[in-house]
Amino acid sequence: MTGAEPRAPVARGRLRPVPEPDREPPHNLEAEEAVLGAVLASGRLLVEVAAVLEEVDFYRPAHRAIWRALLRLADRGQPTDPVTVLGELDDRGELADIGGGPFLHTLVQAVPTVANAGHYARLVADMARRRRVIDLGIRLAHSDADPAVLAHLAGELAASTIAAAGVGERGWEPPVPIGVAGEVPAFPIQVLPGWLGDYVAAVATATQTPPDLAGMLALAVLATVSAGAVEIEPRPGWREPLCLFLAVGMDAGTRKSAVFTALTRPVADFERDQSAAALPGITETAVLRRIADQAAATAEAAAGKAPASQQEEARAEAIARAAEASALVVPPVPRWLVDDATPEALAGLLATYGRIALLSPEGDVFDQMAGRYNQGAGPNLGVYLKGHAGDLLKVDRRGRPPEYVERPCLTIGLTVQPEVLRGLAGRPGFGGRGLLARFLYSLPTSRVGHRQTGAPPVPTAVTDRYALELQALAASLAVPTGDDGPALLALDQEAGELLLGFERELEPRLAAGSGDLAHLAGWAAKLAGATCRLAGLLHLAGHLRDGWARPISADTFAGAARLAGYLVDHARAVFDLMGTDPRIEDARWLLDWISRTNQAQFTRRDAHRATPRGRFPKATDLDPTLGLLEEHGWLRRVDADSSGPKGGRPPSPRFLVNPLHPSTEPTEPTQPHSPAGSVSSVGSVARGDTSGSPR
Repeated sequence: MTGAEPRAPVARGRLRPVPEPDREPPHNLEAEEAVLGAVLASGRLLVEVAAVLEEVDFYRPAHRAIWRALLRLADRGQPTDPVTVLGELDDRGELADIGGGPFLHTLVQAVPTVANAGHYARLVADMARRRRVIDLGIRLAHSDADPAVLAHLAGELAASTIAAAGVGERGWEPPVPIGVAGEVPAFPIQVLPGWLGDYVAAVATATQTPPDLAGMLALAVLATVSAGAVEIEPRPGWREPLCLFLAVGMDAGTRKSAVFTALTRPVADFERDQSAAALPGITETAVLRRIADQAAATAEAAAGKAPASQQEEARAEAIARAAEASALVVPPVPRWLVDDATPEALAGLLATYGRIALLSPEGDVFDQMAGRYNQGAGPNLGVYLKGHAGDLLKVDRRGRPPEYVERPCLTIGLTVQPEVLRGLAGRPGFGGRGLLARFLYSLPTSRVGHRQTGAPPVPTAVTDRYALELQALAASLAVPTGDDGPALLALDQEAGELLLGFERELEPRLAAGSGDLAHLAGWAAKLAGATCRLAGLLHLAGHLRDGWARPISADTFAGAARLAGYLVDHARAVFDLMGTDPRIEDARWLLDWISRTNQAQFTRRDAHRATPRGRFPKATDLDPTLGLLEEHGWLRRVDADSSGPKGGRPPSPRFLVNPLHPSTEPTEPTQPHSPAGSVSSVGSVARGDTSGSPR
């Protein structure tokens, strides 16, 4: 070998750790035997152990076969003692695979004490997690796949590593209660401009009411003075009026009338002042019109009596006088607000003014919509639907030609009792025609019983500033826009990108079967448009005198998106109250059955047998409800294995009940966890994350 050149080391692009071939993966056969022996000796322990272990956690194949047999027997409601398990294994042809019947008795005799079954199960689970960590690490090291696959494997490895460090991969977390009516976020006052946010906060403090009430009414007031004069055009070809339909659910005795008056009084005062200022001119024009009408009537009568030689001249005079009279249009008395009006009256007001706001501290408006005074004809919803969307409205009046309202603009702001909201979904036409989907809802928690006595009143300076700024906005938008129609607001480039991101994150949430807003798809499908409307109103409120001439900034749109997140959670609560998601009521019934009968595990067939006749015609009809309970962590499905060699009907899937469920109040509604997402993204804001948003 003398004179041989030393061999250069071979360059390797990647070093991959490979376990020694003679080294077995981590396992603990004694713990596995102790678990199985404890369950064979005391069948009641199966539920506790099954909450920690699955079949794949057992290292030895014979132990897996015994575990499968235990689960099959439990599914059929049979005992899990050694004799029964032996018969089950024999029927399946698996008895020889485990070493025969004596092995089962060996397991029972080998267990030190059945009281430690949970401890043994955790030891087995820990070994299984370690094996998964090693397996995932090897797969990751040997993978030449694309970056997406590598990222997926790395994610699995990280999750398994965390589990191996002590977080039970299949350990139970407290379940998320069904429904959302108990915990809902507070109104984000920070998104309002200073003059408005200060007043909302001061009114909430003075009246000891939740800020949601004053905040939602503030949005209704902004829509009242802005809608009709300004629209938003998020993208070419997409226009949204700035009118809103708002409904706040508050119980009687919560001082909602006082808050309603405090927020709407400046608009009523402005309406009265505008009427008083316009009245002299209106009176003068009305007198001149009557004189012109009389002159036209006199000329018409004279033309009818004129001799033939003067007929042509007399007719021309009559036509001229009539034209002069028709040119004198008497302007209507300025009107912004209405409290109680039938659909027909609203149509007339929209024909006269083009826009109107129906603000009321009560819920009688819903009775009007349902046709209180026109029972035979049913609900008359056309004026409300078109007034919200800005669609062409044709108004027919007795003795007058039909009138066409090109872009009607109707704003509705209501404070109603929650019981009124409860019955809305059942009213004819309210759900099917999309009326309820047009409302933005708030269902704040009442402060009755926790109110501060002797709360400070609203400071005079704050009240005066609110009235001054609101009336300044109203005055700047009260000037007729002429034939060009309403002024158009646009989004700046950054705000437009935020809108696109908002839409991208919202759309998958509407998907049937997988989206968390699928049961609210009719409402949530309008959320992007509603958010644009809110952005337009916040923009005008932030630029009182020239907002119509500026584009909407990204900060303003982010504030509107934060409002959208608030509204999503409250819409869930209200639609839950209405009972529009049938899975909610079914899930609550099932949880009540689990609580009443102390179920620790059950099959789908068990649940179907327990349900009242007709509620679930087939056992598979329970799947959506069971799936909802799985999503919220109340249940865990353990899929039964397929039928054995003898065939037969497939076993019914079995479900374990979360041992951490609050058995005292199994159906108390509250807010579910929102899907995970980036706090900084606009989409996460719409999911209800209200942290870190700009004011």
